[in-house]
Amino acid sequence: MPDFAHERLHHPSLVAGVDEAGRGPLAGPVVAAAVILRAEDCPQGLDDSKKLSAPRRAVLEVEIKARALCWGVGIASVEEIDTINILWATMLAMTRAVEALSHECAHVLVDGNRCPQWRWASTAIVEGDAKCLSIAAASIIAKETRDRMMIAAAVEHPHYGWESNKGYGSAKHLAALRTHGPTTLHRRSFAPVAQLLLL
Repeated sequence: MPDFAHERLHHPSLVAGVDEAGRGPLAGPVVAAAVILRAEDCPQGLDDSKKLSAPRRAVLEVEIKARALCWGVGIASVEEIDTINILWATMLAMTRAVEALSHECAHVLVDGNRCPQWRWASTAIVEGDAKCLSIAAASIIAKETRDRMMIAAAVEHPHYGWESNKGYGSAKHLAALRTHGPTTLHRRSFAPVAQLLLL
């Protein structure tokens, strides 16, 4: 289970955890979150968002937002993904998430193997959402935020099953892409969408 060991290594109280949701889908933005937790008032049961049920994530998101010192969300649009590619769009979303924090952080812990090019001291931690409580908290907020966006988008674009697949390339989504073509929320730089545009 994640703990505060990495946070305490860098600063007693002002370390932000950062994670993203939505690097792999064929549609929708990439969303990042940043969280500075209070070690003395941390919600119980924080973990990598992928290991938690949807109802549990929803409960934890509310608790994190209520009890954290601060939190922020950053979004990179489909247009930005297609223009600068998904890696740099992810870095952009992470930067926006840290910029959205109401407190200046002393250090940033980033899930993954590289950090954005930004002004904060930072450390990349592979599988950080399973090791660091602040990154786990960020993973929950990022996923819940993006899931809500895709569920809302599914109302306007009902053919693709985004309410369940969240924009990932499920069989239903791919079949709908072939039948109805891409929407403005589809990533034209991603191969399954780009191939359809060439037909």
